[in-house]
Amino acid sequence: MLLTIIRIAIISIIFFTYPITTLAQVDVPGNASITEADLRADLFFLASENMQGRLTDTPENNIAAMFIKARFERLGLEGIGPEKSYYHPFNIVRFSIDKENSLVASLENGNLLKSRLGQDFYPQRFSATGTADGYVVFLGFGIQAPHFNHNDYGSANMEGKIVLVLDHEPSEKDPDSIFDGLVTSESSRSLRKAIYAQRAGASAILFVRDSHNHSEIENFSNNFHNYWPTAPRRIPRYSLASWVNRVRIPAVQISETTAEMLLQENGRNYIELFKSAETKGSFSPVELPSVRLQLSTGIGRHLISDRNVIAVIEGSDPKLKNEWIVIGAHYDHDGADGPNVFNGADDDGSGTVALLEIAEAYSLAARNGQRPRRSILFAAWNSEERGLLGAWAYVENPLRPLGQTVATLNMDMIGRNEEVPLGGGRRFRGLDVQSANENLNSVNIMGYTYSRHLKAAVEKANREIELQLKMTYDNNASNLLRRSDQWPFLQLGIPSLFFHTGLHPDYHTVFDVPEKINYAKMTRITKLVHRLSWELANSNTRPVYDRKKPIF
Repeated sequence: MLLTIIRIAIISIIFFTYPITTLAQVDVPGNASITEADLRADLFFLASENMQGRLTDTPENNIAAMFIKARFERLGLEGIGPEKSYYHPFNIVRFSIDKENSLVASLENGNLLKSRLGQDFYPQRFSATGTADGYVVFLGFGIQAPHFNHNDYGSANMEGKIVLVLDHEPSEKDPDSIFDGLVTSESSRSLRKAIYAQRAGASAILFVRDSHNHSEIENFSNNFHNYWPTAPRRIPRYSLASWVNRVRIPAVQISETTAEMLLQENGRNYIELFKSAETKGSFSPVELPSVRLQLSTGIGRHLISDRNVIAVIEGSDPKLKNEWIVIGAHYDHDGADGPNVFNGADDDGSGTVALLEIAEAYSLAARNGQRPRRSILFAAWNSEERGLLGAWAYVENPLRPLGQTVATLNMDMIGRNEEVPLGGGRRFRGLDVQSANENLNSVNIMGYTYSRHLKAAVEKANREIELQLKMTYDNNASNLLRRSDQWPFLQLGIPSLFFHTGLHPDYHTVFDVPEKINYAKMTRITKLVHRLSWELANSNTRPVYDRKKPIF
């Protein structure tokens, strides 16, 4: 009954609430059609209690996708998915521990040390199901990043070896680190480290906490139960199927105690060895021949269908129409816990409804014969809250060549004023204490250090709108830069900007509701993104990516 009511509401909104308005004569065609009233009406639907927080793999998430698709269709935008649909399908995976997981060390004196699951080791979720038997090689952080001139493997042959690596990356607390400064670099992702090891011929990979950078006492058992909880989580842990399908070797987390034993048997001090991994360029592999390991992993991978919602308005220029500006926002959020609904009005209902308004502005302009020279791709990403999975799925399998993607503009949380409370906890790590009143007219722009041309373009587009553009978070311990859907595009060498009015105490709580949105400010930000996209689409040149393109 509830789903029937929601579907009726969708049809009512689509066909009655939003009549096509007359295009105003403005310098950016369609910009005047972006209104507070339209944004408010859409958001009160998308972030309503009935939408139950739009959690991945739920009926309400599917209804949100259908709502966006219906709007794109009504606006006359083109579907470019399979069979010209408005969907970009992909698969995600959730995990379970299946079969036997074991780790046994054979010492030189003939003794066997059997490790205990949950006390001494546990399998990584992305691990393949399999076995390995071999000697261990310590490889520092186990990173291959030629774009950073760093390769811990060098020319060493890892064939049949079990690789031991540290979590994270060198110089992680150094703002001048080559590894994206204070932002956690993509090269340090554990799954990528497993692929590096596999590529080098290793039969398995072990991870251990980089305790020389993290002085707190490790509670390995507690970590295990958080990673593999006995009772099912309200929100499962997911990964992208195309990622985990690449991992064909066992991947295991071991405790510091286990690592210490392994290294001591080889006459090595584990603290000194860990510190030696803090090197620029590469790490010299350390053979550990005194212990042979036998391990097995058993992981269940449970496939789930997912999808982004994608539409296009084709450009007018015979050549430039094959180049693309991507405008995106994510429509998923964190669902509901019984009667408590995580409405996700700001995160990211605000960006999603802005995307719909911008799409309408382009549709209105096209109906009046005013198309941009380049094509515009409108992307409503799914499963952002689960790890940017929709955006990552797109760059893994783009509907148009990434080399023809000129820029990406991402809107995520554009409806409030940044407010960082004193003692706000881990959610606000790395951010200065500040009040909402200090940020009444501000919007954070991220990605600005990746393209000076794109930075100049947003500053130019803002002259008419006069928002305060804050460019402070590209190198920040908050990791905000990598916490939304522009990140995958930046990692593929595409100039991209992230529009974000900032975190606030209602972030990821049941209090993120549409009544608290600053609609006047959100309207101005939406107009800014539309204006910027129009100017980029009509420019004779394309913005330059100023860094070395990452290579994974």
